[in-house]
Amino acid sequence: MAKRVLMKGNEAIAEAAIRSGCRHYFGYPITPQTEIAAYMAKKMPKIGGVFLQAESEIASINMVYGASAAGLRVMTSSSSPGISLKTEGLSYIAGSDVPALVVNVQRGGPGLGGIQPSQSDYFQATKGGGHGDYKMIVLAPASVQEMASLTMLGFELADKYLVTSMLLADGTIGQMMEPISFEDAEPKTYDKPWALTGTEGKRTHNIVNSLYLKPDELEKKNFERFEKYRLIEENEVRYEEYMTDDCELCVVAFGIAARVAKNAVKAAREAGMKVGLLRPITLWPFPKKPLAEIAGHAKAFLSVELSMGQMIEDVRLATGCSRPVYLCNRTGGMIPSPEEVLAAIKAAVKGE
Repeated sequence: MAKRVLMKGNEAIAEAAIRSGCRHYFGYPITPQTEIAAYMAKKMPKIGGVFLQAESEIASINMVYGASAAGLRVMTSSSSPGISLKTEGLSYIAGSDVPALVVNVQRGGPGLGGIQPSQSDYFQATKGGGHGDYKMIVLAPASVQEMASLTMLGFELADKYLVTSMLLADGTIGQMMEPISFEDAEPKTYDKPWALTGTEGKRTHNIVNSLYLKPDELEKKNFERFEKYRLIEENEVRYEEYMTDDCELCVVAFGIAARVAKNAVKAAREAGMKVGLLRPITLWPFPKKPLAEIAGHAKAFLSVELSMGQMIEDVRLATGCSRPVYLCNRTGGMIPSPEEVLAAIKAAVKGE
C-alpha cells in the first residue's frame, strides 16, 4: 500500500513542485495561497534551491521569465488580484515560448473582493489573461491529491510544449487537508537546447525574445504558436465522467464545485432522475468533444460554478448551443450546498 501523508492543499502544491525538480520559486504573499510561499521559504534553502519574496507580483513574474529562459524549472503562485498584476509578464513569457508554472488559488472579486474561495478567474485563465494571441494550459484540481499530481503534470506539459501551465485552484482546496501519496510520482524532464546557459564557444547564441518588429515575422510566429495549441487540444484534454452514459441532464463543474455537484448527482439518481456529471480537469484545452457527444442524448446541461457564470459559455459552445444550459451558482466566496445543486437539477429537469 502506498504511503500516505496528511497535507494541506497549498503545501501539497509546494512539495509536488520540489519533487518535480523545481528549485526556484519567486512570489509574494496573498491570502489564501500564502502557505505555498511559506513552505518554499522553509524548504528551498535546505535543498540548495532559491526562494525569493519579490518586492511585488510584477517583479516575481519577471523573475520567473528570466529563470525559465535560463532553462530552470521555476514556479510562482498568487491569488486572483495578484495574478492580475502578473498578466503582463505572462504575455511576455508566452511570446517568448518559454515554460513556466503559475498557481492561482482563487479568491472572490472583482477588486480586492474577499479572501473566501471563488472560481471567477475562469475567463482570465482560459482566455489568455494578458495582451495578444496566446493560450495557457489550465489545470483544475478537485482534491488535495490532484493539487500535487496536477502540479507535476503542469511542469511536464509546460516543458513539453514550451507554454505556461496554470494550476487554477480555489481557496477551499488550498486550505483543506486530505491524505495524499507521492510514491507513484515520476516527474518527466525535457532537454532545453534553446535555453540561455552560455555557449562556451561551442554553439551559436540562443536568443529568448518576444519582440518582432516585422509584421510578417510576428504573423508567422503567431501561426506557428497556434499550431502548437492545436496539438495540445488534440492530445492533452483531461476530464472525468460520472454516470453520463444514459444521462438526460449533464451537470458540468470543476474544482470544489464538482465535489458538491457529485453528491447532488448521486441524490438525483436515487430519486430516479437520469443525471450525470462531467468534470473538466483541463479548463483549457476544454473537453469540447465529450460534451458534444453527451449532447447527442442529453436534453439539457447544468453548469455549477462559484462565479456569475463563466464556464457556462464554453459549455454552450461545446454543445453547439443545441441544448439549453442552465446555471447554478454562488459567488462572493459562497459555495452551493448539495441541496442547492439538487434543487437546481430538479428545476433544470423540468425546464425551469
